[in-house]
Amino acid sequence: MSNKIVVFITAASKAEAEKIATSLVAEKLVACVNIVGCVQSIFNWQGRVNNEPEVLMIAKTIKGNFDKLAVRVKALHSYDVPEIIALPIVAGSSDYLNWIDEETKNDDSI
Repeated sequence: MSNKIVVFITAASKAEAEKIATSLVAEKLVACVNIVGCVQSIFNWQGRVNNEPEVLMIAKTIKGNFDKLAVRVKALHSYDVPEIIALPIVAGSSDYLNWIDEETKNDDSI
């Protein structure tokens, strides 16, 4: 199985998503982030059902970066408990998967 993962992160606005995505890419914690326009999220929070518009980020990275990515997202995020969940990439274009490796190399991962 690949060491690559896709991370879903929701944000309150496009501006917040762009700020988080730019930091994650610049710091080489992810290779790429897609920002998906308005998604509607229905969830329980503080004892009530909420129905809110959000923006979804889809980040591609390596499994070894997840903990640092989560810490960074929490530091930049407006939510007390942001969604930060990872799914394995079970298959993909070898060129694309190699590109993820190259783009997520930093001094800490060498």
